[in-house]
Amino acid sequence: MEEELQPTRKRRKKKRLRFRGVLLLLFIAVAAAGIYAFLQFQSGYKIAENTEQQPVEFNGDPENGEFQNILIVGVDSRGEEKSRSDTMMLLSHDKKTNEVKLTSFMRDIYADIPGYQSYKLNTAYYLGGADLLADTLRGMFGVEIHHFAQIDFSNFEQLVDIAAPNGVEVDVEKDMSKNIGVTLEQGVQHLNGKELLGYARFRADEEGDFGRVRRQQQALAALKDELISVSAIPKYPKLAGAVQGYIQTDVSTSDQVKLAAQLAMSGGGELERLTIPVKNSYSFQSYSHAGSVIEMDLEQNKQALSEFLSQPLN
Repeated sequence: MEEELQPTRKRRKKKRLRFRGVLLLLFIAVAAAGIYAFLQFQSGYKIAENTEQQPVEFNGDPENGEFQNILIVGVDSRGEEKSRSDTMMLLSHDKKTNEVKLTSFMRDIYADIPGYQSYKLNTAYYLGGADLLADTLRGMFGVEIHHFAQIDFSNFEQLVDIAAPNGVEVDVEKDMSKNIGVTLEQGVQHLNGKELLGYARFRADEEGDFGRVRRQQQALAALKDELISVSAIPKYPKLAGAVQGYIQTDVSTSDQVKLAAQLAMSGGGELERLTIPVKNSYSFQSYSHAGSVIEMDLEQNKQALSEFLSQPLN
């Protein structure tokens, strides 16, 4: 009887040793991944450590369990203390389906700015920062805005180069060079940060500002596709570190990571895009105090935004 038990005990002992070995290897792998992530985060943070970002407070709408709207503002400060918002977008995340939608608001929209006379929409940011811009959009469209993020164009270049060292693939529809600081040739190109920013800012054609906004959306969609690729995953920690210095936001670091993970898990779905005002809903006007502006049918555009976001508007 004793002779029959010995082989069984030996086999169990070998299994326990193998199991412990697997656990040890798993622990080493997790520890190594953690160390790598920490070092890369520190590396990214060090790159942006000389970029001063003042603490930001934002009076956002209360969170809900259905969707989250983040107001994204792009500025070209050029060393100025105050600047108008060159780019105004609403990033909308459906928490149930993980769908992401992007709405761009034209900067020359003739807007009712609370506490001031009507002026171009981008003036709201100059007069009262993110809160006044958000209040203006809420008042006009009834949309909820929960969080805010602001990035300077020069910082955008750096973030792109960290996220996509080999460039972001974009189909450049024509040769471009006027007033963008780079020369781009027609065709599918891999654009670095400076080139991608130049592409997004080009407006020296018949489309004007509407073409510029379309290219901004196209650039962000291409960058999103790059970030959700498998090859981009090792770059996440370094990018997260750089974000702390390059992007001013009221979103906590932990919530940034959580949102990024949710968006990554949503896969390579198409980034749905809308530009306000929509087609056939506006005209160009001129006022002595505001210059050339876009006057739009507010109700038509509010309805278009509501249908696009699939959100109730106030």
